[in-house]
Amino acid sequence: MELIIKAFRELTTTELYEILRTREAVFIVEQTCPYPEVDGKDYDAVHLCYAAEDRSVKAYLRLYWKADEPGTVQVGRVVTSADVRGTGMGRKILHDGINYSFDIMGAERLCLHAQVQASGFYAKQGFTISSDIFPEDDIPHVEMRRGK
Repeated sequence: MELIIKAFRELTTTELYEILRTREAVFIVEQTCPYPEVDGKDYDAVHLCYAAEDRSVKAYLRLYWKADEPGTVQVGRVVTSADVRGTGMGRKILHDGINYSFDIMGAERLCLHAQVQASGFYAKQGFTISSDIFPEDDIPHVEMRRGK
């Protein structure tokens, strides 16, 4: 499995296609969530993914600077394909994203919107809940944060 880390403009069309295909499969089809997956934030993001030999994306997340909070990187679209869930790939891509944010981007803190049922996963990686539950695309979420 190959780790790919690229800005949007550096992604090949195949990489972008596979990223969007994985995001669509999970966030729209699996979660029966009929909301736009492509939200305009990809242009300014750094994209991290693990791709298999067949180029399919097995784990993915994106990182971008939170516009209203200097020093804060927003972590988003954390996803693993159904065939690798439970193998540690989600933890691995999140760990890579955390390290990249702090070591390469120079972030002081991280922020993410977690689906409530996944908040325990993020808590194990040092994130703490920083908001009440709120709906995002009709799914209950909480904001979570983490410092260095």
